[in-house]
Amino acid sequence: MELEKLQPKIFQEFKHILKSDRLNHAYLFSGDFASFEMALLLAKSRFCEQPADGLPCGECRSCRLIAANDFSDVRVVEPSGQLIKTETVRSLLREFSSSGFEGQSQVFIIRDADKMHVNAANSLLKFIEEPQSDSYIILLTRDDSKILPTIKSRTQIFHFPKNTVYLTRQLEQAGLLKNQAEILADLAKDWTQAEEFAQNSKMLDLLKACERFVSLLFKSKDLAFLEGARLTQIAADKSEQDWIFQILTLLLAKQYENRAALDYLEAVYQAKQMWLSNVNFQNALEYMVIK
Repeated sequence: MELEKLQPKIFQEFKHILKSDRLNHAYLFSGDFASFEMALLLAKSRFCEQPADGLPCGECRSCRLIAANDFSDVRVVEPSGQLIKTETVRSLLREFSSSGFEGQSQVFIIRDADKMHVNAANSLLKFIEEPQSDSYIILLTRDDSKILPTIKSRTQIFHFPKNTVYLTRQLEQAGLLKNQAEILADLAKDWTQAEEFAQNSKMLDLLKACERFVSLLFKSKDLAFLEGARLTQIAADKSEQDWIFQILTLLLAKQYENRAALDYLEAVYQAKQMWLSNVNFQNALEYMVIK
């Protein structure tokens, strides 16, 4: 099972919880790496027609419908724009008060739960404090510090750190050099994005150009100055320029034992702040080299 490779420790914990039938009514999953996949697995476990030691089979009608987000008793809520509105959550809670269509259980998954309006978040407290016997709620967030303390104190929290070792290994198997695989694994938030990076020729070009730029920083400032101009030519839009700052930071951080690398890390940070303040990208890179 892929989830077992992505988050082996957490998978084993929930495997034990499901086998002993001790699933809690409210969870808070912090971190993007496979947290939604785990939420779906827990949802499937409530409705699977052929479970094995509590784990869903993934093949029955219920499991397939849940995976397709087409199962009436599993609701996935996402922000509308940058906000999850109060009425959306209140409508969700009204559904909690009724019986499920397929059975007695209901599972509600709220993605980007930190984007709930404060009134929406407060509306959840009543359910979390007085849960229905067969209803479950799973909140997903990138950063649990943005969740109301009153909700955090009433949910079981699991942290989903990025498995960079797994990502690096997969990227190497996709044909990347080890050092390139490590950088892209650090950049990507999950395997889907890492795979997109590996297949994106422009991203690979940016990575190679940044590697040349960093190499020249330690050899010749004059050549690095010229390479900065080349970076500007291949990074036409803001998103690509942002990737360059991130890649440069990661490349220099890997050489932390070199005193000059630490100085350049500070220079990259300052150059990026200048760029964010609308200084021309090439001028920001030139400042970094000269400084």
